[in-house]
Amino acid sequence: MGGFVLYYCFVICSLLLVLYGVGRFWVKPKRVERKLKQQGIAGRPYKLLIGDVKEFVRLITEAWSKPINLSHQIVQRVDPFTLDNVQKYRKISFCWAGTTPRLIIKDPELMTQVLSNKQGHFQKPPLNPLILILTRGLTTLEGEDWVMIPEFATSCRNMIQQWNQMIGSQESCELDVWPQFQKLTADLIQLTLEAMQTLYIPGFRFVPTKKNKRRRRLNTEITAMLRNVIEGKANALKTGKSRVDDLLGLLLQYCENENESSTRTIGLTIEEVIEECKAFYLAGQETTSSLLTWTVVVLAMHPDWQEKARQEVTMILYEVLRLYPPAIAQYQHTYKQTKIGEISVPAGVDLILPTLLVHHDPELWGNDVDEFKPGRFSEGVSKASNNDQLAFFPFGWGPRTCIGQNFAMLEAKLALAMILPNFSFQLSPSYSHAPHTVMILQPQHGAQIILHKL
Repeated sequence: MGGFVLYYCFVICSLLLVLYGVGRFWVKPKRVERKLKQQGIAGRPYKLLIGDVKEFVRLITEAWSKPINLSHQIVQRVDPFTLDNVQKYRKISFCWAGTTPRLIIKDPELMTQVLSNKQGHFQKPPLNPLILILTRGLTTLEGEDWVMIPEFATSCRNMIQQWNQMIGSQESCELDVWPQFQKLTADLIQLTLEAMQTLYIPGFRFVPTKKNKRRRRLNTEITAMLRNVIEGKANALKTGKSRVDDLLGLLLQYCENENESSTRTIGLTIEEVIEECKAFYLAGQETTSSLLTWTVVVLAMHPDWQEKARQEVTMILYEVLRLYPPAIAQYQHTYKQTKIGEISVPAGVDLILPTLLVHHDPELWGNDVDEFKPGRFSEGVSKASNNDQLAFFPFGWGPRTCIGQNFAMLEAKLALAMILPNFSFQLSPSYSHAPHTVMILQPQHGAQIILHKL
């Protein structure tokens, strides 16, 4: 009798699991697909469990298998899947990341609505918890935790000194600038990339694997280092030995205000200040290294602009960001049903705002869209594209503007201001033009240049 009861319970549990699986992995995705199609939105039909993963991998593998000609027409190589989807199903279309529906929005006006997030219905897509071991900073915080006051600064004096030593008594030397601009965050970034590319199993981050131990050890070391810096600044502020003359001081001032108030508003705890600084090691430094690398490559492709860069560096950086945006797309997620323009978007849909495709759209930028023309920004960002339509989103827009935008630009300007008076550069014969994206836009085979000492 007892065996029959156990068998009966097993059958019931199995049926419930099957019903749950059918609902979760078939009925729910097909329901979302039907709702989108009813609004005239076309896209790829849902495939059980895998969605469009096989097609995505096929297109990426083919596109990344060989370099391209030395030009700025990079969309087909960098993001072939999104380009193919838009070409087949128009500017507003859908695809599937496994069982998760993704709505691609290649319309600047609708992109602006999403990024302005006035109703508060959008958040970042859920992250692999392995990444959160390393950083839970401004780039991943939501709702009341969102505060746009980070602190980040670096110096490239040692790097320039090293370059001078490499050249020595010679007139020039070959150098791969990509790892040069990347050094400071190599270990942290590598672990994060591995986490992003790993299928996460619930609870796996607690398993004492070699990489999990390394992640936690790195997190402990970074946290301890930042805590010492932050506590030192906090003590200096309290004793009057330092003033609120930098952004770390401002952050700590928010901590003071929060500690004096019984109601949580915009104040930060010390632990949150630490997380903000960690987020900048991850996001801010990589954004800057990508921007600097592509700026050097582009200026090597257009040597006549190297002299102009000393006077017109901002326009040049904007044009590089248009052609080679560090983040090729912005991602949001609907956690409740909401409207974007006239489109009703169900809850649980990832939104893809394809920055790279918009930046290379001839309808928005003209027939010279793939040419390097910094002068298009001579009257500012708002008037750079056709019809004065806002179509420049390298750092997002509105309340979801990248936390590191001003700092990445400032750091890039300072680095170029130090590099350009000391060196000129040209592309090395060994350079292969192969932009691709692994978290950010980067050169697949390095960025080799010939460095000339001035």
